[in-house]
Amino acid sequence: MPTRTLCIANQKGGVGKTTTAMNLASGLAKGGERTLLIDLDPQCNCTTGFGVDPTERHPLVTQTPVAISQREVNEDGLQLLPGSRSFKDVDALAKTNNEDRTTLRRHLSNGLHQYDFVVIDCPPSLGPLTRTALALSTEVFMPIQCEYFAMEGLTQMIEVIREAMRDGEGRLQFGGIVLTMYDDKLELTREVETEVREFFGEVVFDTVVPRDVAVSEAPSHGRSVLDHAPRSRGARAYIELCMEVLERE
Repeated sequence: MPTRTLCIANQKGGVGKTTTAMNLASGLAKGGERTLLIDLDPQCNCTTGFGVDPTERHPLVTQTPVAISQREVNEDGLQLLPGSRSFKDVDALAKTNNEDRTTLRRHLSNGLHQYDFVVIDCPPSLGPLTRTALALSTEVFMPIQCEYFAMEGLTQMIEVIREAMRDGEGRLQFGGIVLTMYDDKLELTREVETEVREFFGEVVFDTVVPRDVAVSEAPSHGRSVLDHAPRSRGARAYIELCMEVLERE
């Protein structure tokens, strides 16, 4: 079965994008899927959230083989391709054209045959780095926070995704939308959920990720919430999300 490359993207920060990338990758690895997490966000929160130091140069820029660059970050065999805060690397990745993206995809593909899943954490923007990540992916997943401005800016994000779908000649598919920071005690949360589900339909995952302090605390311990607090509501939600992702093959 070919590798599924999942791009976790949203132009807004604070919606649970990196948290979803970390815990989705961790959950897939726990389920026996050979999984690689790629940190393409210059903030490097996926990297530091697993207790790994950012690299001086991003492996995608130096085209260092994946097998040499990856780091094992938990006992389930989850592999991480660490991020870099180097301005040179951010600039180099941001300036890639279609030919460069094809080269990056070819470079990655050489080391990805051993994986069932690759999860890419994007920067919170609509810029060239996000477009590069979309060009490397087979599916895009969009976390949406259950708050008043949840739908704001989604039109631009969806247009960028559509452009990437056209440029990718059918390679990229819209994988789904996941509702995050869900608080069923709040009427606003329920209103946002209804609006998102009515607008996007079946593409929205049934699983919602609740507000849970364990989810917020886990990165400070260098772990996913599945390792930090496996019985928490947040951990259970991410396990259920992983099951839905596997069902959508």
